[in-house]
Amino acid sequence: MVLPQASTMLLTRNLLYTGMTRAKKMLIVIGGANVIEFMIKNSNIKKRNTGLEYKLKNIG
Repeated sequence: MVLPQASTMLLTRNLLYTGMTRAKKMLIVIGGANVIEFMIKNSNIKKRNTGLEYKLKNIG
């Protein structure tokens, strides 16, 4: 899992947790300790408007 310095909106605890729990056999985290620490402390949850629900309903 690559964790570059990015927008603070993207560096959330939820993203880190998702990456960790989806790893099947092994997880290698590539990123600075300060980024990982920030993500652990950042519990902000943002509403994401991806349009995924619409796209899934209109497949085909």
